[in-house]
This record gives sequence, structure tokens and C-alpha cells, in this order.
Amino acid sequence: MSSAEAAAERLDAAQVHSAEVAMRRVKRYLASHVDDSEVRVVVDGDPDGALAVPRSAVELLAKVLAHMAAGQTVSVVPAHAELTTQQAAAMLNVSRPYLIGLLDAGEIEYRKVGTHRRVRVDSLLDYKRKDDQDRREVADELTELNRDMGLY
Repeated sequence: MSSAEAAAERLDAAQVHSAEVAMRRVKRYLASHVDDSEVRVVVDGDPDGALAVPRSAVELLAKVLAHMAAGQTVSVVPAHAELTTQQAAAMLNVSRPYLIGLLDAGEIEYRKVGTHRRVRVDSLLDYKRKDDQDRREVADELTELNRDMGLY
């Protein structure tokens, strides 16, 4: 199955439930073992064949399971991967013309391959983090204004 096919696949109720149960167990483990830099995973009940997995990979697994438990499909993309403008727009949940405006305004780094634009995932995620932070700050200012005006 290609990654495009996997992304298009819908989760059924059994998969959502399984992800929810697994997510709770993984999060409980991580919460009770905060000092562990790696996690030993026993496969098929064979403690001698336990795998040592970096904690960061298990934390990523917990995030993937959380999305799946919410019924969302998940794709894992390396930070250095390059996306088409259509893929980048979908990742930001904006229209392609809006994304191209952001690219042309210098808000997101990109490169051209012939006449086509390619956007690195890490540049896209940097923009998304900055935009999310800006939105939080504006929301905090509005909340403070409402409080000052006695509307809150």
C-alpha cells in the first residue's frame, strides 16, 4: 500500500477504539517513567527480545494514537521532505492561491523546480508554529480587552 493510499484510508470503529486504549496505556507509561531516555518494548511476550526505543519515538507514537483515537488518519512526513503547493495548502488547511500568496510574500520559504514551487515541511511547520503563536497572543489581548471593558 502506498503512503497516498494509507492516508486516504478511513479508520473504522475498532481501529479508533484500539488506538484509544493503546494511547491511554502509552501515556500512562510515559507519565510514570519521566526519567527514561528510552523505552523497552516487549514484542510477542518475549522479554529477551525486547526492543530499546528512544523516548521521543514513543512520544510521537502517543501523538499518532491520539489522532487515530479521534478518528483522524495520520501521515508521517520527514521534516526535510518537500511538498507541492497543493499538499502544503492541504497541510495548512488553506486554499492553494492563499498559500501561494504566503510564499510570494516571503512568509514561508520555498524553492522553484522549473516553474513549480516546492515547500519544505520544516519551513511550513515553522510558519504554522509562528502563526499559531500570533493567534494565541491576539486571543489573549482580546480576552484582556474584554476584561478591562467589563464584558468578560
